[in-house]
Amino acid sequence: MGLSCLIDPTAPVVIDASTVINLNATAYGARILKAIPNPFVITDVVQGEILEDRRSGRHDGRLVAELVTSRLISIAKLDDLTESHFEDLVVGQGNATLDDGEAATIAYGVEKGAITLIDERKATRLCRERYPRLTIGSTLDMLVHSAVLAELGRDGAADAVFNALHLARMRVPPTALDWVVTLIGPERAAICECLPRAYRATDRIEGR
Repeated sequence: MGLSCLIDPTAPVVIDASTVINLNATAYGARILKAIPNPFVITDVVQGEILEDRRSGRHDGRLVAELVTSRLISIAKLDDLTESHFEDLVVGQGNATLDDGEAATIAYGVEKGAITLIDERKATRLCRERYPRLTIGSTLDMLVHSAVLAELGRDGAADAVFNALHLARMRVPPTALDWVVTLIGPERAAICECLPRAYRATDRIEGR
């Protein structure tokens, strides 16, 4: 497993709603953010999306409020951005546009030079195509951070990753699948429906 993309401890990190949801599902959200030295940001658009979504039963909005109160995360206003990246990402044909939260997250990252953590494949693809200089990653970049692994220990890190997979269906980049399954073990991997079928086959993973 390669290193986390969070290699510059001074760079701001902007995270999307999907990343917040995954972080909450880990049950270690505050400890993870405390361990990582980077300043974390979400846009007010993402904050609004999270507060409006009460269907999941995970109380993601409550987590954001606690993280803001604890100064582990700050809220950035979309109206404070001066460039047109947000509009460029929400206007156009469906295959070339994103929802408001994803667009706001990427627009902030591009304008402010922030590392951008976003989990959806389409958003990641558009980022790479339009903003090749933008450093992008996913929730997993937080979970594999050396400071997080040291803070949680192997068992805690395994629980955090499993919880995000099982409860929030966290997406795992293909290059990280072997590392994830080795960390959480084949039995728990078998019940994570967000993992590819081959990685949920215990006989294949265990080499039987």
